[in-house]
Amino acid sequence: MARTAEEVLAQAVQELAPDTAANRLVPRIAAGTAPREAVSAFALEQHHVIRGDRRSFAHLAARSADRPAVAGFFTHLAGGETVALDRLGALTAACGLDDAAVRAYEPQAGCQAYPAYVASLALGAEPADVVVALTANFAAWAGYCATLSRGLRTHYGFDDAACGFFDFFAGPDPEGEALALAAVRAGLADGTFSERLARRHGRLLQEYELMFWDSLDGVSTAGWPW
Repeated sequence: MARTAEEVLAQAVQELAPDTAANRLVPRIAAGTAPREAVSAFALEQHHVIRGDRRSFAHLAARSADRPAVAGFFTHLAGGETVALDRLGALTAACGLDDAAVRAYEPQAGCQAYPAYVASLALGAEPADVVVALTANFAAWAGYCATLSRGLRTHYGFDDAACGFFDFFAGPDPEGEALALAAVRAGLADGTFSERLARRHGRLLQEYELMFWDSLDGVSTAGWPW
């Protein structure tokens, strides 16, 4: 019996959900026990992550130009990264960092492995497979962002503007959900979708994201190379 796009996405989100105990930093920020330097490092690294992902999503949209249902999903994501980058400025400022600090910062390999892999997918993976992998990853990311938003308000004194970056990703995205379903339907219909590869991509995305958080968690034990 053929599987529907709804079933494919729901199963991917469920099966690729990360171990709740694997991410050490987010619970520490939620409890107010992580150093502020970890939040600053997050903001600085995200300046590179967001720009890299936006380029990758734009490239995936261009590769899918002959498949509007697929291209629409990635165009939506690229637009979202532009919004996120705009909101990131308030978070960076709340961390006491100015434009010069952002420009001078040298990103860490462990934090940039995720966008590097997304760029690799943008170059060579089947776009419909990437839709499923990203959807599963975004489900976990949204939960992290919701937790961070609450923790930063409660324990670090961040205001609504400073938390706007996290609120954006934590909030519902019905348009994105509809576009993801349309893209997967297109991949199922034309036979280009591979569930095996989609899950491989999704597993690696989750592992690279955990590498991002683990690298940030090192701020509390080894300091950060500003």
